[in-house]
Amino acid sequence: MSVSPGSLSHPSFAAPDSVREDESSAPTNAALPLYVDLDGTLTYTDLLFESVLLLIKRNPLYLFLCFVWLLRGRGNLKAQIARRIELDVSLLPYNEGLLAYLKQQRAAGRRLVLASASDRTLVQRVADFLDIFDAVLGSDEMTNLKSRAKLQAIMADAGTNGFAYAGNGAADLSVWASATEIIVVNASSAIVAQAQKIKTPTLIIPPRPFKLRLVIKALRLHQWAKNVLLFVPLMAAHDLSGDSWLVTLLAFIAFGMCASATYVINDLFDLASDRAHPRKQARPFAAATLTIQFGVALVLVLLPLSLWLAAAISLSFFGLMVLYVVVTLLYSARLKQVAIVDVLVLASLYTHRILAGGLVSAVVISNWLLAVSLFMFLSLALVKRCAELEFMSGDGKVSLAGRGYRTSDLSYLISMGIASGFVAVMLLALYVDSQVGGAMYPHAEILWLILPLMLFWIMRLWLKIARMEIHDDPLLFAITDRASWVVAALVACVALAASVGGMA
Repeated sequence: MSVSPGSLSHPSFAAPDSVREDESSAPTNAALPLYVDLDGTLTYTDLLFESVLLLIKRNPLYLFLCFVWLLRGRGNLKAQIARRIELDVSLLPYNEGLLAYLKQQRAAGRRLVLASASDRTLVQRVADFLDIFDAVLGSDEMTNLKSRAKLQAIMADAGTNGFAYAGNGAADLSVWASATEIIVVNASSAIVAQAQKIKTPTLIIPPRPFKLRLVIKALRLHQWAKNVLLFVPLMAAHDLSGDSWLVTLLAFIAFGMCASATYVINDLFDLASDRAHPRKQARPFAAATLTIQFGVALVLVLLPLSLWLAAAISLSFFGLMVLYVVVTLLYSARLKQVAIVDVLVLASLYTHRILAGGLVSAVVISNWLLAVSLFMFLSLALVKRCAELEFMSGDGKVSLAGRGYRTSDLSYLISMGIASGFVAVMLLALYVDSQVGGAMYPHAEILWLILPLMLFWIMRLWLKIARMEIHDDPLLFAITDRASWVVAALVACVALAASVGGMA
């Protein structure tokens, strides 16, 4: 027997994986009450981890309080956290295959109970949202409703006539051992095998497969392209020495690992806003195709490794990396929610890479380069926000989830973005006309050809914003846009022609 997956009112999640019932199992006994686990079963995520992230995002010092609360038991920890956070249960990544089955059982008159080790107030919110459960069982300050404790609560509620239970993990084995009917959902092959030794499952809903491309997507490897900025000081100084390029390459790798770690942290802090976003909802952690625990493990590997490599390069570079991490974490936790401040921070983080590149290669960075970079990156940061607002406006929304902008701000932001791009080009023109430009380039007059190329690229970029033809990530657009590659190649040729005779 197969169960056709239903759909939730919330459109954020794709159709579920296949649902299968064991061919040798007996027909479902609708007279038995069905108790359903929440974390990892009804939803692909874990409410405790989601709640801890919300709490830390609110105030990182709460992390220390969590250890104090834990001393009085896991039930107390969950209760204390639940009192201090607002978890939007409508955005959780539910297992739609299981939901479809539960709706069928409810229609057949079966009693459904949501039984979870999560705090009872959160469990009740989920039950109220789904509106298919007759009762809930959950943890409180005194009791952590897991494993044997959950079994005792279920048996007290079900009486002596038996019960059915749907779960997914090792903690559910003790419940299955006493259940009349078992349902295995989103479980590993090892758990399925152990469950089958206890009793033949009435229904098995397999987990979503682990895919390497999801890890690559979570690490945002394409964003490593930003770290090419580390090489800008070398190219601007016409430094072709192998040692300088080698140490900068190591810095590139260190920055890449560090950036990937901070992107994972950002995604973990942004679960709710990403789930409310028309495209970001497909990100691995938002959709729970990768677990929060896996994301934390990635951070604990990548971040220390990147800082170790940075320290091996130089202590000064290590200091810049630590500063980058601190600012990025502040951005993820707070600054991204403050209008204007967020784009200024983004522009500064881009420019930070150029400063880091100059430090590791021992190249003195001119004020001209910093000024041009800052205004150009500010324009790109505004491209990102404007693209997001364009699509949110198209969806009929008036504000950007997790940001400090409204769709009414769009024209103002576009004006600032275009102006920033033009200022960057103007500063470049002043540099070409300056004595510094003439000293660096034997044929500095050729550099004037870069100006129309840059103007074309900036104007085309903002025209595409107006036409809603750009993804909210301008870097991804530039990487995949042929015209951008042509402009980059022409700029490189012009710079090379102006440098002939003066390269070291």
